[in-house]
Amino acid sequence: MIALGVIAAVRLASKRLEARGVGSTDDMSSIAMWAVPAGVVGSRLYHVITDWSRFDGDVVEMAKIWKGGLGIWGGIALGVPVGLYVAHRRGLSIGPALTCIVPALPLAQAIGRWGNWWNQELFGRATTLPWGLEISPDKTMAAGFPVGTVFHPTFLYESIACVLICVGLLALDRRMPMRPGRLFFVYTASYTAFRFFIEGIRIDPAHQVGGLRINQWVSLVIFSLSILVLATDRWRGGTVQLEQPDDAGSTVDTYE
Repeated sequence: MIALGVIAAVRLASKRLEARGVGSTDDMSSIAMWAVPAGVVGSRLYHVITDWSRFDGDVVEMAKIWKGGLGIWGGIALGVPVGLYVAHRRGLSIGPALTCIVPALPLAQAIGRWGNWWNQELFGRATTLPWGLEISPDKTMAAGFPVGTVFHPTFLYESIACVLICVGLLALDRRMPMRPGRLFFVYTASYTAFRFFIEGIRIDPAHQVGGLRINQWVSLVIFSLSILVLATDRWRGGTVQLEQPDDAGSTVDTYE
């Protein structure tokens, strides 16, 4: 599912790069070739660091990603900078390239989250709602519930949220284009807002501080920083990119 998400994301980002004359499909393929592995490594490192007691310094166990355990923020923290570095090396403008790529990130997440359904993991609290998730008897009992209990499908909630974010970013970029690169912070603010509440429904083991799960605290911090960046940028002006004709009849990019 992660691989399918990557394929869809690369295709969307490639179309946006070409449509705006920022780059080509080959550029996006090269970016993905480095950014995706870096994202996987970063995701695993994030999971290991935030659940260190589980591994107890066992390097071999840390490497077993097929047993689950990837944290999105580790992937973003390492994958995005690596991708932007590759873009820079290929001569692409960093800001416009990031704007083109950003909507592809939640698209990849939306598809990749279905891996949690196949693995019957990361489900939420028990529920009586008609869309409650039924899992296998051994998984149900391992979670401490009687066989037949159904649970909140938190993977589905997050998948739907990511689809909405992807569509919203595309619409925002089309109707109210921002300065190059700023769309990334709209993505991080939107995703963390959804993730904070979805994380609160999950019942998988996680470290807690002050009654909140670690990922909820991370969401709060990233959401606050994202809003601060967007608000500061708005206060300083120059958030909307326009094309206006100059005196010679050609178009020039300006900012308001």
